This record gives sequence, C-alpha cells and structure tokens, in this order.
Amino acid sequence: MVGERRSRDLLVPLGPRLQAYPEELLRQRQGHDGHPEYLIRWTVLQRGKEGGVGSGSSLEGKAEHILMWLSAPEVYANCPMLLGERAPAKGPQHEPAGSVGAFPRDAGGLDETSLGEMATDVRELVRRAARQLDGGGGSSPAASVLHTIHVLSAYASIGPLAGVFRETGALDLLMHMLGNPEPQIRRSAGKMLQALAAHDAGSRAHVLLSLSQQDGIEQHMDFDSRSTLLELFAETTSSEEHCMAFEGIHLPQIPGKLLFSLVKRYLCVTSLLDQLSSSLESGAGERGNRYSPNKASGVEKSRGQRELEFSMAMGNLISELVRGMGWDRGPGRQPASPPRPARSIFQPRSSMPTPILPTLLNPTSPRRPSRAFRPRSEFSSLSGYADYVQETLQPGMRVRMLEDYEEISAGDQGEFRQSNNGMPPVQVLWQSTGRTYWVHWHMVEILGPVTEDKVAAEPEKGTGSSGPQAPGIDWKPLGGLYALPYLKPEAQSNTESGCLSQAEWWELLFFIKKLDGPEQQEFLRLLQENPDGETLEEEALGELSVSMELAQRLVLALSGQCQGSTLSDLLSSHVYNKYGPQPNTGNSASPAPVAPQDTCTPKASLPEKIKVEAEPPKAQNDSQLFNQLLVAEGAGPSGELLLELERSICPEGSWEGDVNQVLKRLQHQPQPFLLLLQSLETPGPNKSLHMTVLRILIRLLDFPEAILLPWHEAMEPCLACMNAPSNDREVVQELIRFLHRLATLHKDCAVVLCRLGAREALTKALDKHTAQLLLGPELRDLVSECEKHARLYSNLTTSILAGCIQMVLSQIEEHRRTHRPINIPFFDVFLRHLCQGSSVEVKEDKCWEKVEVSSNPHGASKLTDRNPKTYWESNGSTGSHYITLHMHRGVLVRQLTLLVASEDSSYMPARVVVLGGDNASSVSTELNTVNVMPSASRVMLLENLTRFWPILQIRIKRCQQGGIDTRVRGVEVLGPKPTFWPLFREQLCRRTHLFYTVRAQAWSQDIARDRKRLLQLCPRLNGALRHEQSFADRFLPDDEAALALGRTCWEALVSPLVQSITAPDGSGVSPLAWLLGQYLEHREKARCPQGRADSFASRVRRLSHLLVHVEPPPGPPPEPPTRPSDKIRELNSGAGLGPPGGSLRGITQCWRGVVQEQVSRFLTAAWQAPDLVPRYCDTYERLQSAGAELFGPRAAFTLALRQGFSGALLQLSFLTAAHVSEQFARHIDQQIQKSRVGGPRGEEVLGQLQRSLEPMMVLSGLELATTFEHFYQYYLADRLLSLGPSWLERAVLEQIGLCFPNRLPQQMLSSLSTSQELQHQFHLFQLEQIDQQLLEQEEDEEHNLGVGGEECPSLGRRREPAPEVSVLVLSPRCWPVSPLCYLYEPNKYLPPALSTNLSRFSNFYSQSQNRPVLELGPRRRLQWSWLGRAELLFGTQTLHVSTLQMWLLLHFNEMEVVALDTLLQSSDISSELLNQALQPLTSGLGPLSLHEGQGFPSGGVLRLREVEKEPGGEALWLLPPQTYLSVEEDECRTLERKRNLLSCLLVRILKAHGEKGLHIDQLVCLVLEAWQKGPSSPKGLGSNMSGEAGCSSADVLSCILHLLGQGYVRRQEDRPQVLAYAAPEALAASLRPSGASGPGTTTTPHPVPCLCQPPEP
Repeated sequence: MVGERRSRDLLVPLGPRLQAYPEELLRQRQGHDGHPEYLIRWTVLQRGKEGGVGSGSSLEGKAEHILMWLSAPEVYANCPMLLGERAPAKGPQHEPAGSVGAFPRDAGGLDETSLGEMATDVRELVRRAARQLDGGGGSSPAASVLHTIHVLSAYASIGPLAGVFRETGALDLLMHMLGNPEPQIRRSAGKMLQALAAHDAGSRAHVLLSLSQQDGIEQHMDFDSRSTLLELFAETTSSEEHCMAFEGIHLPQIPGKLLFSLVKRYLCVTSLLDQLSSSLESGAGERGNRYSPNKASGVEKSRGQRELEFSMAMGNLISELVRGMGWDRGPGRQPASPPRPARSIFQPRSSMPTPILPTLLNPTSPRRPSRAFRPRSEFSSLSGYADYVQETLQPGMRVRMLEDYEEISAGDQGEFRQSNNGMPPVQVLWQSTGRTYWVHWHMVEILGPVTEDKVAAEPEKGTGSSGPQAPGIDWKPLGGLYALPYLKPEAQSNTESGCLSQAEWWELLFFIKKLDGPEQQEFLRLLQENPDGETLEEEALGELSVSMELAQRLVLALSGQCQGSTLSDLLSSHVYNKYGPQPNTGNSASPAPVAPQDTCTPKASLPEKIKVEAEPPKAQNDSQLFNQLLVAEGAGPSGELLLELERSICPEGSWEGDVNQVLKRLQHQPQPFLLLLQSLETPGPNKSLHMTVLRILIRLLDFPEAILLPWHEAMEPCLACMNAPSNDREVVQELIRFLHRLATLHKDCAVVLCRLGAREALTKALDKHTAQLLLGPELRDLVSECEKHARLYSNLTTSILAGCIQMVLSQIEEHRRTHRPINIPFFDVFLRHLCQGSSVEVKEDKCWEKVEVSSNPHGASKLTDRNPKTYWESNGSTGSHYITLHMHRGVLVRQLTLLVASEDSSYMPARVVVLGGDNASSVSTELNTVNVMPSASRVMLLENLTRFWPILQIRIKRCQQGGIDTRVRGVEVLGPKPTFWPLFREQLCRRTHLFYTVRAQAWSQDIARDRKRLLQLCPRLNGALRHEQSFADRFLPDDEAALALGRTCWEALVSPLVQSITAPDGSGVSPLAWLLGQYLEHREKARCPQGRADSFASRVRRLSHLLVHVEPPPGPPPEPPTRPSDKIRELNSGAGLGPPGGSLRGITQCWRGVVQEQVSRFLTAAWQAPDLVPRYCDTYERLQSAGAELFGPRAAFTLALRQGFSGALLQLSFLTAAHVSEQFARHIDQQIQKSRVGGPRGEEVLGQLQRSLEPMMVLSGLELATTFEHFYQYYLADRLLSLGPSWLERAVLEQIGLCFPNRLPQQMLSSLSTSQELQHQFHLFQLEQIDQQLLEQEEDEEHNLGVGGEECPSLGRRREPAPEVSVLVLSPRCWPVSPLCYLYEPNKYLPPALSTNLSRFSNFYSQSQNRPVLELGPRRRLQWSWLGRAELLFGTQTLHVSTLQMWLLLHFNEMEVVALDTLLQSSDISSELLNQALQPLTSGLGPLSLHEGQGFPSGGVLRLREVEKEPGGEALWLLPPQTYLSVEEDECRTLERKRNLLSCLLVRILKAHGEKGLHIDQLVCLVLEAWQKGPSSPKGLGSNMSGEAGCSSADVLSCILHLLGQGYVRRQEDRPQVLAYAAPEALAASLRPSGASGPGTTTTPHPVPCLCQPPEP
C-alpha cells in the first residue's frame, strides 16, 4: 500500500492537514488470542504550509495523543522502529493506577541519620493519631488529634518520607479521617493529603481509589473536604482527557456532591479498566490486584468477573453522568427506540428507504408489540419527524392527518398504502373521502400497528402486506449474500434457545445489583437455583443463561421494586423495551408500572403519568397540591394553586409530617419542584406570582429534608428573573434574600451562581436600584469567594466528560479488535446523547455572544428585542454604518435576516454587504451582497453557510433615496444549536480511521508477501464490516451517525486495501489481477459441487462482491460515445469506471486489464482461424458471464469489459486488425443470408446473430470502426443488390449502428428508400405519358370521324407484353461501385425493349431535377452500371441472374455458339468482370457450357446445354459469388497507406503549432483541407484508391485515436479537447510501408469505392 513514512514508520492521514505518527511504545500485554499486543502512543501532527510535517496542537498548545493497542503484525507493518529499539517481549510496563511501586528516594539535602529519626517520629505519630481517633469521643474533636495531624502534615511535605507514610498505614488513617463526621478533622486530613500528594502521586491515587469504593461518602463530607479531594483529582487528570474543547456547547452546572460522585465513579471505572488490562499481561494477576483497594483476599479474580465488575461500574458512571448533564429531563431522554431498518452503513442513503434482506434479518420468534409511536411534538424539527415516520410507517398502519392539505382536513384518519419517490410521497386511503390521496411524511401521525385482519386482507387487495417492506427495484432476491455480505445472518443461538444475550442479561443484572441488600439477595437467590437444585457461585452470574420468560418476570418485578432514578433508567433501557410489559398488549394482568416524573419532557408525557383518578376533596394536602401543579404544567401553574400551596406549607397551616412526606417524594420525583422553579422565568410583570414562588422556596429551606432537592436548578431561573427589566425592587430583594440564604446553607449553590455570572448580575441590580438592597453586597462577596471553586468545578466537569468520551472510544476499539459485543449497560444511552443533533437540527434565535454597532451603541439592544416598532438608528456618513456579530463557537448560520421598514423612507437600507472574518481585525471576506427593495420588510442576507465564521459584519453601503443615516428594525440569526455530535464525530472518526488504516497496512504487507493470502481477505473484511454494522445498528441512534462511521471505516480499511491489491508488483501484475486470472482459469474446472476449484471460485466471488457492493446500485450501462472524439477522452481517462479516487475505479481498471490480457492472448492465437468470430463471441460471453459472477450487473464493469476488448483490438497491427474487421463483416453477412431460409433453422441462426452483435459493439469509437464499416459496406451492397432489403438489415443496423462512424450502411438503406420513391414517381410519370398519348389518339380519331374518316386501326390492336423494368438509383456517397462495373452505352448491349425503358427513365430523371417535389438537390447525372439482377425463362426454368449475365444469355436467342474473344472485342467489359459472371453460368446447374482447347478460338466458346425433357420448373439462382475485385493491390494495404499519409499530415500540423496545440475540431478541418488541396496532397493515392482519394472526418479521427494510443499525441490536462505533439522521434518506426508484409495480410479481393450515380436496370 502506498503511504507516506517517516523513519520507516507510517504517517496515517487523519484529515486535510492532520497526520498521526507513532511516537512511543508504552506497554505490552497478552491479547485474547494469546498473542502479544502493544500499547502505542500516536502523536497527531499537522502538515506545514509547504508540505512539511510539524507538531500539531489541538487545545491551548498541547499536542494531542492517541493511545491504541496494536497486535505484533500491525506494529511491525506500521512502526517497526519502535520494536527495533526494544525487544517485543520486554516492552515497557506501565503500573496500573493506584499501584505503589518503588519510588525514588532523594535525600533532598538530609543525611541518613536525620531521615531515620524523622521516620521514627512519623511511625509514632501515626500510631498516636490512630489511638486518639479510636478513643476520642464527644461532639468536638480533641485538640490533641488535630495537633497530631498538623505535625504529620509537616512531615508529609518532606519528599523522602513518602515511603514511610505508606509503610506505617498512614494512607488508611487518611481515608478514615476523610470520612470522619467532624469537619475539622476532615479538613486537616485533606491538607495532609495535599502535602503528601505533592511528592507522592501513587499515594494520592491510592487514597482516591479507596474513596471511590465507599458508597455514599459524599453525603458525610462538607464543602471544604469535597473541594480538597476534587482538587487532588484535578491534578491527576491526564493530558488525554484535556484534548477536547467543549466551547460553544452548553454544559450544565453540576453541584459539588453530584460532581464528587461522578469523580468517585470515574476513578472506580478507571481502576477496574486498568486491572482488566493488567489481567491480560503475563504474570499480571498479582500485580493487577496487588494495590487494589478492594483487595479482600488472595483469590485472583477471573477475566469474566473483572469484565462484569467493569461493566457494572461503567453503567453506574453513565447513569450518574446522564443525570448530572440533565439528559434525563431533556428531549433526548426517551425510551429505547426500536432498531433502525437493516440498512448498510457503508452505502449512501437512497431517497426511498428500503430494508435490505428483510426475510433474513427478521427474528423467527413472534414479534412483540412495539411501544407507542412518538408524536410530532417530541421532535424539534419537521425533518426529524419526517425521517422517523418514513422509517417506522408500514403498509396497513393507521394514520391521522395533522394539518389541512388540499382535500384532506386535519383529524382525518386513514390507512397507509404505499410510498414512492414522487411529491407528495405518501399514499393513504382516507376514511373521510373513501379514496386514496397523497400527502407528505410530516403531515401524518401514526396511530397504531398493523392488525391481523389487515394483514390477511392486504395480499388479496394487492396493495402490500404487513410483512417486511417489498424490496426496491435494484434489490435482487437471489443476491442477498452479494448485496450485503457482512449482513449474512449468523447463528442466533440465544434467540433460538429462547435465552437472553449476554448484553441483555448484564443490563438486567445491573438493575438487580442496584436494589437494597435483602431485595437484591431475593433476586439473586431466584437466579442461583438451577434445575439441578445446585446453587451457583456469584462469579458464575455473569455467564448465567436466563430464559426470556424469566426475564419478563424479572423486569416486571424490578419495575415495582426500583424507585427514583433507578426506575427512570429501567423504563428507558433496552431490556425493558424488549421484555417489559407493553401498553397495547391487552393483558390486564401485567399493567405497565407508573413512570417517574423526571424521565421525559414535561409537555409531552408527564401529565399522562401522574393523574388524580378521582375528584380531589376540598381540603387538599401537600402531595395533592403538587400533583395538581404537575397536571397544570402545560399552561403554567395558576396563581390560586400557588397560593393554596403556600398556605399549606406555611408554619400556621402545615403539618411537618406531611411536608416531610412531600419532600421525600420530591427527592425521587423532582419534576413538580423543577416546574415550580420554572415559574420564575414567566415573562412580563408577574410580581405576585414571583413573590409567591419565592416565599414557598424560602419556606422549604426550613426543613432539613429539603437539602437533597436539586436546588442548583434554581440558580438560572433566579438570575433570569433578576435580570428581567420589568421586575421591581421588592421582587429583586426577595430574590437576593432567597439566594443569600441558599448560598449560605449550600455553598455548592454559590459556586453555581459564580459560574452563571451572578456577580455581574448583582452589580447591575445594585446599580439599577438606588435604594440599598439588603444582603446584596454580602451575596456578591460570597459569590466572589467561590471563583476558585467555580473554575475547579468547570474543569472537572469537562475532564470527566472528556474522560468518559475517551473511555467509550477505547471500549469501542477494544471490542472492535476482538469482534466481541459491548455488554456495558446504558452504553447506547450515552452514545445517543453524544450523537444528539446529528439528524435533529435544533434552532436557536440567539447564536451570537455580543453585538457591536458603528454608532449609537445604546440603541443596539433594539436590534434583538424582537419588537418591529423599535429600531436602531446609526448616524454618520454614507457607507460607514455596520453591525458586527460575534458568533458562538461552532455555529453554522442557516439564516441571517435583516428587518427593515418601508416607512423609514430615506433611512431604509438600499444595499447591504455581509462580510466574514476570523477575528475583528480581519473582516474582509465578502459573503453576499443584497439590494433591498423599497417594499421589503425581511431581507435574507445569508443562508446555509458551510463554514463557521467567528465574526459576521453587516455593512449598509447605501440607503434609499440617497439617505445618509440608516435605521434597522432588527437582526435575526438562526443556526443549529452546538451539540456534542461534531466533537464526538471527529473523535470517533479519527480513531476509527487510525485503527483501520493501521490494520489495512498490516494486511497489505501480508498479501504482498504471499498472493495466496488474498483469499483470506474476504473473511477478514467480513468480520470487520459485520462488527461495525452490528455496532451501528445496536448503539448509533440515526442514519447520519451510522453513515459517518461506515464511511470512515470504508475509506480507512477497504480503499487502501483496494489500492494495494490493484497496484502492480515487481512482475507487473497486481495481486487482484492475478487472482482474477486464476479465477478465469479455474472457472471451467468447477464442475463437481464442493470441489476444490468450486471452493476457490466461491471465495473469489465473495471477495469481489464485497469490495464493490458499496458503490451506486446497478443500472443500465451507459451508451458508448457516438463520436470518436468522445472515445478518445474515455479510453485515455478511464471515464465511467467509477468515481475518481474511489475503490471501484481501481477494481474496474484491474478487471479491464485482465480482460485485455485474455483477449490479446486469444487474438494472437486465433486471428487466422476460420472460426475466429464464433470463438471471439464465445470469449466475450465467457468473460461477460465471469464479470457478472464476480461483480454483478454493474455498469462500470460492463464498460470495463468493453474497454478491455477495445484495448486488445487496438494492440493489433493494422493489417491484422483489418483482417479481423473483415471477418466480423463476413460473419454478419453469412448469418443474415442463412437466416433467410426460415423455419426452426432460421430462428436458430437469428439467435446466433443476435448474440454475435453485442461483442462487435466494442468497435464503437475505435479506429477499427472505419475499417469495419468499409468491409460491411461492400457485403451489405452485395446483399441488397442480390437479395433486396429486409427488416433484418434495419434491425442489425439499429443494434450496431454506433460501429459505423460515417453511417454509410444507414445511408445505403436510406438511398434504397429514396430510390423506391423515385421508382414510384417514374411509374406515375409513365402512366401520365401513356394517358397523354391515348388522349391525343382519341382526339385524332374524333377529328377523323368528324371529317368522315374511318376508325383508326391501331385501336384494339393487340401489343406484345413488354418486360418489366425497375431502376435503382444509388448514391455514390455511400454505395461502393467500381468503375469496372460501369455501363456506358446501354443501347449497345441491351435489347430495344430494355434500352427504351432506360432512355425513358433517363428523360424522367432529367426532368425531375427541376421538380422540387422530389427534393433531389442539385442536378445530377446518371451513370449506368452492370450491377443489378434479372429473371429469365430458360425453358420452364426461371433463372435469377445479374444484369451482365442477362446480357450474355440473350446472345443465345440469336446464336448457338458465342466466342469469348468476340464478346470482349465487341464490348469494353474487363475480363475479370466477365469471368466472374461466367463462373456460375458454366457450373453444373448453369445453362451454358464452356468449350476450350484445340479446335476452338482463343478463350473458348459458349454453348447452350440441352434442356431436359421433363424439367422441374424450379428457380435457379445463378448470381455471381460475393468476392471482391482486386485491380492493382490488396485493399488492406491501400487502407494502411491512407492511414499512414493521414498520420503524417497530423504530425506535421501539430508540430507546426508547438506546445499550445490545437482543438480537435480545428485539427480535423486542417487535415481535411490539406488532404484536398495542400502542397503535400497525396495525388498518387487516387489511382491506388481506384479513381479518387476519399477522406472523411471519421478517417481523421480514427488516425488521431491511433496516434493517441501510440503516444505520439497528448492531451492537455486542463483542456482534454486540445491536442499537441508529444513524441520527439519520427513516426517511421510505427508507420509501416504499404509494401511491407505482415501477419495481417489478406488475399481476399474486394472492390473500392467510386464517385458515381449508378442505376440498376
């Protein structure tokens, strides 16, 4: 494979200007297959401007690194230098996180004695602190304990004493103190840990990992202790987790407790992952568990148990992260969606989604009813909803109309019938009209699935069925394996046995482990009882086989046991969606559990989940009031409801037990509380509402149980209410009072306020209200003190999120390497939120950070207040007004609109220019210029930008009516809201590209060493593509994400492999060409089923179909070009063989070379064989069939097949090619004549003729086409003149007409039609002449009778019948007639009965030249010829003879003996022509006999044979045989001489024009002009060409093709229609003299064309 390398190591391209370089080998382990694997650090490099490579930086100048495990062959193929520096078996070992190895001891200026004394002191202090903690009691810690800790902290700051702290158990003491309920002890322990961690990172990691194993520890730690540990964790984050920038993406404000919980779970996951990786190393079992904090015994855990622990921990981390990010309440949190239709992720999506392999991929088990269909309100865009309906809707489903559309009204219901690619695409049978009507996808809502009666009725109606959707037109039922090889269904062992897969079981086990101790033990006891009565060990739970029936019972039981967030996770899980109770099953025994209120969007589903079944009593408790608050959330809570809620929780009217019960419920179902907080954001002056809500919130702070409510969610609504311009001082004062108390009680809320910019908001509020706001300065100071913690929380949030993304990517790579499924719970949930926005475009109105204007900055707010009555007015000179938008990072503008008003008159803008720039000082790129009409109100400035511009500037260049100042009513910007998808797509595609490029390089080198390894490429690719397809179907939520992954895999894996196997090796043959050649050789041997040859051919077919299956679907092959100039461009550029740079192009070119090699060998061996054409057609059919077997009916390979044949024919010498062309023309002639016999034999011959025409189409556009046309023209002329025209002639020309560049055969048939029309006109002319004569005779008779004369005796006289004569007028432009056949004096040779008719026709033709009705063009003269045929009676026999034979036979009406010398002397007929005519007449069936020898004149005499007594009366065909006449030399040599002369003219003209060249049309004109009258005109060619040197543009283009193929003429790259001279040497080497002999010499004589207008008598 061709790839750029540096120091023998591969540089992997990752983007337009990015490359990855293997920098360091970090670690070695033993893989799952027992072979060694190496952890390689790849550094992302950036290409320099001049092609160099420099260190790339991804974030704040830090180099980006990618860690990836590689196998030994991959390392040797991509980075052998890393293995060359160190032996593979002794790779660097990386200690797992939390391990305590040998730390360096630096004296630090202290001697050994001092260090020993200090070590003794540390041991004594640790023992003393432990005794004091065990014996200390009371409400406050003993002062001695704190003093001891302070002294230990001082010793911990000394680096050489770090080992002493580990040996004495000080780390365990620190963990015990960090969990102490006393805050001073926890704070002192944190300081001691900080001092120790400054010199000993291992101790810090050990303590943090130990804390991560303690559940609920964050609930017992105060703010300062948590902050201390969070700071320690922030110092441990690796640079790999900081390579992502989430700028522009809104990250939630995660409070300290939840953040600490995330940190704890993240540490636990990283520790388990490191242990899991260490368990694969040789001897790593003890080392992996040596320093593990959960080491309880010396028992080594198995690999399966470690994987289970890691999966459970990873599921907990994802679940916690989803809640921390707020995804459980956003629109992305939905139940697990049904799998996408089976569609290749490597194929571009077609306009009509058609499932692939529906019968193979559908499970055999009965289909469970799916969940309720999603309404349109759940989607933020119509396009996303339309895609969902398009993929979900099946024929027979019931739908409802959502809006009025033409004849269909909103609310009408109907039945979906079908869809197509038209507009509108959806056909529905509507109940309101009783007929079908077409609508759009987004206009319908799915009501229900297919019912059983509809399933049975659909096949009868013929409108579709409820089964899988019918495949598209391009889908072949028998080509399922070849259509998507990697989707070939595998053995569904779990499904067939009725058991859960391991991923489903582990997800179910995750929820079981989330239960409390007794409940969990009850579930585990039920699972551990197997049919044999034995109890399974806990280690075997991960491998337990659980039946589907048991899974359904477990899911139903878990839905009743789980609570809060765990229940929310269960209801949105994959296992619940598949095995849980369904709402439409109709099974009353299994009701669906009540969903919690924090799982879905409030407006969509919460009112349906919590309802009051009966009318509430008049006296309502707190719980009922909160239920009403939730039910009324659609329109917002009413004031009466809030007042009643306030009275119920006030000190005078509430019972503490009821309030505590409500608070406990709100902890698990916080949606009513969040709804109450959202009331603060109600727009407009709502003082009473805001005050009521604030009093309720302040009252809730009085209860200790309220500490667990999500108070951090109140910060943003409170700040929004404070910043509202309509709020008065009283509301702001109450807000400050509430926030100050909340920040005092929960310092995490103060941190959230600081991150939200509360300090600036408070400053503005204090400045606005002149009166003193109580607690305002104190709250601002409190917020200011938290700036350090705010930065810490922000950094940790991004670190955790980046670390989780990197961990997810590493798991994808790990399972990609082993081709094992991912069994991590909620893995699909996390990926669904990371991919959010890939198909659903979320719009936001404000996409900018700030707005700057040229003048009047105080009025700039009018641009964004959405009030069309207000405006921003700029003062200044003309053209100086501008509006600058500073955009959020990553926002691609979809629409930029300027709002204006015609009433502004001369202030209204007239010409607007939009500029873009990367910073404020470089706004110079003009994006658009718009002229504003005087009547406009909304002016679209930009639409659908494809690049992010940090700065957009709107400049008003001119105003209406020449105004100077301007007014703008508003600016609107719409764009997609920044999501995680672009960032995750970049990381996913980058690592995927690196992984598969490395693998492709290893496979390519393996194939280069041994071609036979190419047969193993198919199972390798199948495994890789099948894994990616399964991963996308299981985890990626939409087609855009799946196609992005599939496209990256294909470009990184298949495309380089195709490039490698199609590149020629040292022998000049590529591995794929060798394999295809072997396939063609073994193809005939594959006779016995399952034989070795058959097995080999099967593997080759599967590989070829796999490599080409992702290209566009097969279609009709493109028509070959009609002009040779088009063929020039096609043959030299490979047009039509696939997209440039695509994998299909290389494979088609390889197949073209194989075909060309096969055909060249055949032509070399069989070009002189008498059965050349049948064998050539068999070769074409054999290669065509082989191509269809290998690649399917794809147009690109059909074209490659033809180009391969064309290339082989172009390699022939001119004489050999001319012989082959003549054989083609002769074969068609023989087949057409044989087909005239009729009957079964004629039908068989017609079939053979039809099959032989397609292989000859390869001549189209080649220089051979002119030669083929030349020979075909003569054979066609002989057939038409001897047998007459037929439908078969036109049918053959319709199929191979493109092989005739001059269209001479078509013109010949057209000339016959014109001749028939002329003959009809001549017949009418004769009738007119006869009628004129008869009229004159009648007038003469009447005159004679009037005078008294007698009747004219001519009337009634019987005339002898005259012979019937038909004349064919043939155009010399297309009909080949030799001057030897000219008949100059018809009256001299023909009897008067015939010559008179010819004279009449000549007179008619002369007169017809002046008659425009015949449209014969300019006046022409007639030249009679001997061509034609006649019918003579010889006794009772009918003789079919030529015109010349008729003239010979008519001599015997007067003579019995005719001497040949007399005939030659009395006529000007050549002896060759006469002998050709006599040959059939003197044969065995002929009427003449030739007598030669002594006693006879020279040349012999002719006599009539005696007529048989009883003649048969049959017709005899005595026409001359179809042989060409040779006058001076062979016609092939004459054509070769003509081509040589044209080639010399072409080279001479191109040399004269030098490097600039000539356009091909101009070149043809110059050559034709030089041929006719140039100084080097071939004057002597006329005699060689039998009278005249004819040359056409097709002849010139044919020579151009020849010179292009020989390399003497080249095309310009940028202008392929311009040709220039290329070779400095002369053409003598390639232009063979006409007299030279060669293998292509033919001895068959044939005629040459001449300019004449010959008729046929």
